[in-house]
Amino acid sequence: MNTIHHTEAPLYPLTIYFDGSCQLCSAEIENLRLRDLQGRLRFVDCSPADFASPVPGADRAALMNVIHGVGAEGQVLRAVDLFEAAYRAVGLPWVSRLLVHPLIRPLADRVYPWVVRNRYRLPRGLIQGLFERAARRAAQRAAAQPRCTDGSCRLPPEGRA
Repeated sequence: MNTIHHTEAPLYPLTIYFDGSCQLCSAEIENLRLRDLQGRLRFVDCSPADFASPVPGADRAALMNVIHGVGAEGQVLRAVDLFEAAYRAVGLPWVSRLLVHPLIRPLADRVYPWVVRNRYRLPRGLIQGLFERAARRAAQRAAAQPRCTDGSCRLPPEGRA
């Protein structure tokens, strides 16, 4: 899998297909959703039994076993490549850089399949502990950001003079 860099075809918006029946997956997607202040990511739960995959070369079973994403020009990303692009999109470049670091990437590529195989066995408390603090920080940052729609911006209450 080759990591897509910003010098290639536009990647965003990036549609992420995830297992909504998985606590870990849902927690990570909520974390990304809260941090996605620029609207670069789209999220699709592929866990319903009747879900028909629009991802080239990946049926529902493949999407349930490896997180996938499809970029703005049809680029398909999977696993660690997808997370690297998602973290970059939501303004966490340090996480993105870690995932492409030559010492970390091989480890991430080995750990990801283990996590996928064991994701339903992970204790709820562990998942909440991993993501609760991060989600709370992301929500606080999101609430403090100006909201712009239809060409006009609205400041959060504490930002008004």
